[in-house]
Amino acid sequence: MSQNISSLSNLNQRIIVGVLGAAVFIGAIWFNEWTYFLIFLGLNLLGIAEFYRLLGAQNIKPNTVLGLALGFLLYTAVFLVQKDMLAVELLLLAVPVLFLAFILEMYRKKEHPFTNIAFTMLGVMYVAVPFALLHLLGFLKGEYSWQPILGLMLLLWASDTGAYIAGKNFGKHKLFQRISPGKTWEGWAGGVILTLAVGYGLSYYFKDLYLYQWLGMAVIISVFGVLGDLVESLLKRDLGVKDSGTLLPGHGGILDRFDSLLMAIPFIVAFLKIF
Repeated sequence: MSQNISSLSNLNQRIIVGVLGAAVFIGAIWFNEWTYFLIFLGLNLLGIAEFYRLLGAQNIKPNTVLGLALGFLLYTAVFLVQKDMLAVELLLLAVPVLFLAFILEMYRKKEHPFTNIAFTMLGVMYVAVPFALLHLLGFLKGEYSWQPILGLMLLLWASDTGAYIAGKNFGKHKLFQRISPGKTWEGWAGGVILTLAVGYGLSYYFKDLYLYQWLGMAVIISVFGVLGDLVESLLKRDLGVKDSGTLLPGHGGILDRFDSLLMAIPFIVAFLKIF
């Protein structure tokens, strides 16, 4: 199956993988909190592993096992706290566990130990923390609801789709040429317009949030989603790689596909908790 997909054009690969991926995501988010938990747990661990693998291009050697363990524990613990299956005070254990990186590095006998420690922590912060914060969105009203999470995904897809269509047809002025030569202001504007339109439409069908909250999420995604894309492009340029991975034909790796989500989640959660 993967060989058949890889033989298709890049656009066809993107369409097939996008449709199949969207179906899996929508089904998992909608079915119940445990299917939602599992699919994003997989993304969390794959994303952390992919981040650490990229660092090998610069001979950086993070503690992959520890980083994956920390990512798993943080993501799972926050979920169980939201489910009222774990006391919130137990999250304080994350602090001493983080300091295990300093102790374990002494026994790994690798070059540049503090660089390795720093990038081990960075992988957890960049990937696991946003995915853990996603639980606060899913349990915004105390019990799990698929509407805010699915709405977030639809807004992200709208932003990507609007930017692609507008950029392809009208793109002339570069948005940030030094980091991502393909992005244009016209593409960004197209993404903003479609994202706001989808946010407006969601307010009629997804009643968990008010209109101003959906539009606020749309604005945050329009700004910080594209910044997340640029940050990941900056990472790849710094490491000298084209894509973060090849797991998703036509889409690159996990970080390529979910860079906007990772950057937008902390701002969206803060916005909805405050307002």
